[in-house]
Amino acid sequence: MPPHFQPRGIYVPHVTPFTPDGALDDEGLRALVRFWLEAGVHGLAPCGSNGEAPYMTRAERKAVIEQVVETTARRIDVIAGTGSVSTAETVGFSKDAQDVGADALLVVTPYYFKPSRSELLDHYREVVKNVDLPVMLYNVPKFTGFNLEPSIVAELAKEERIMGVKDSGGDLGQIAETIRLTRWRDDFSVMAGTGNLIFPTLMLGGKGAIVAVANAFPRECVGIYENWRKGQMTEARDLQLSILEANRLLTSKYGVVAVKEALNLQGLPGGYPRKPLRPLPAEAREEIARLLPHAAKAQ
Repeated sequence: MPPHFQPRGIYVPHVTPFTPDGALDDEGLRALVRFWLEAGVHGLAPCGSNGEAPYMTRAERKAVIEQVVETTARRIDVIAGTGSVSTAETVGFSKDAQDVGADALLVVTPYYFKPSRSELLDHYREVVKNVDLPVMLYNVPKFTGFNLEPSIVAELAKEERIMGVKDSGGDLGQIAETIRLTRWRDDFSVMAGTGNLIFPTLMLGGKGAIVAVANAFPRECVGIYENWRKGQMTEARDLQLSILEANRLLTSKYGVVAVKEALNLQGLPGGYPRKPLRPLPAEAREEIARLLPHAAKAQ
């Protein structure tokens, strides 16, 4: 994939369905990919936070990415999550994703030990040097304890193969500053990483979103982007407002277990979370079910 690869639109940072005993549900994953394809999403991002990647082995991560690439059959982009705590492991995961045909890499900032500015720059440059795929930076302070500052993003944007950033910090001011500092690169994609900021990010000059809520509400999220693209701002705004409560429940309040439950309640194979995560209690499931007009009655 050439360095000028540029994500645009709505990407699903999708769940990994597991069986009750914690095994990968291969057929469930394929069914979910088909669901997202039918909803018109512009890309998928396997093995990120919602994919429970930190709980998966290297072989499992590679297998999931390979299945997603095969099922999409190049109809949409696949940006594979390959970040880890160390540079060496990140490079290894990234090479695996390249080997099985991913279009690009989504690389979270290293976590556990807080990196210095120079260490972070070296980390990403080492990934770029060792893998022949475009790289998207991934900022998610609530999980890593580290905020990827706009000035660092701007510095890394000087690397031709670093083609964008997913910012899940939830700070619209920071997203705006990142867009301002990277506007000199027409092919750099600043993507919203939280579902409540899709429309505002687009209005500021961002290129789209990679958001958890798109797992269970893909058509609404795609509708925000497509209406914005056509200049239908009222429609785009109204769709943004319509998913705010779903986004709050699935991300801020409950997290990945709720994303899976929202899929299960629609009769889709969201599956079980991997331990130590546990399925939602009944009252939380009922709260989510009220948002889903097509929730499976058997649930």
